[in-house]
Amino acid sequence: MIKELGPGLRLTLVFTVLTGLLYPAVMTGVSELIFPRQANGSLVSVNGKVVGSSLIGQPFAKPEYFHPRPSAAGSGYDATASSGTNLGPTSAKLLRGTTKIDDKNKEVVDFDGINLRIVHYCVDNDIRYESSVPLDQFKDSHGDLDEVKLIKAFNDDKTPLLFKAKAPIPADAVTGSASGLDPHISPANAEAQAARVAKARGVPADRVKQLVPQFTDLADLGFLGEPRVNVLILNIALDQKFPVSK
Repeated sequence: MIKELGPGLRLTLVFTVLTGLLYPAVMTGVSELIFPRQANGSLVSVNGKVVGSSLIGQPFAKPEYFHPRPSAAGSGYDATASSGTNLGPTSAKLLRGTTKIDDKNKEVVDFDGINLRIVHYCVDNDIRYESSVPLDQFKDSHGDLDEVKLIKAFNDDKTPLLFKAKAPIPADAVTGSASGLDPHISPANAEAQAARVAKARGVPADRVKQLVPQFTDLADLGFLGEPRVNVLILNIALDQKFPVSK
């Protein structure tokens, strides 16, 4: 029996060395030689400091920056918790959002939902809209929109809040990617945000809009995928061309 086991053990050892050690080492060396930037994570540096990766999105939220698409990865763009919502297009939760009671017995947002995202997108980017109830009725004492009230209004079985944008909203502006880490947005999404970004930076909107086509990547090989804009790279260009006054 030991005689029969010998060849199997030797083959196991040989292939362990070949496929577990030599092959990865060769591939790593070739990658470092031919594609050094990609092999090291496609890191992006500004003034010698790494600020992110062109492969992983970041949760930009300030008005002077272009915003990424929504993310369900952890608390948002958490690379250790890559995930989508796993909610289908007919899901009431996906459309209307949900609330929950937290540890302090306070009602908070559990999942925001597409309707709430459309509200914020319209308000933030000055897109005209129609609402069955004035949004002022959903503002808190600080003048900010109360997301819990809005979600409860959208889920009202008798008289749900009806909200509709008067201009097309890019799908990627209100839906997340399967990974939750998509670093790109569509050119249409970027153009819709340009006026807000320009206003926050005190520059003409046309000058900011000119950056969008400059940083738009076309479909790979001319037919794979869609034109896209890397949010991190675009925002870095913004800071370089139109720095925010401090």
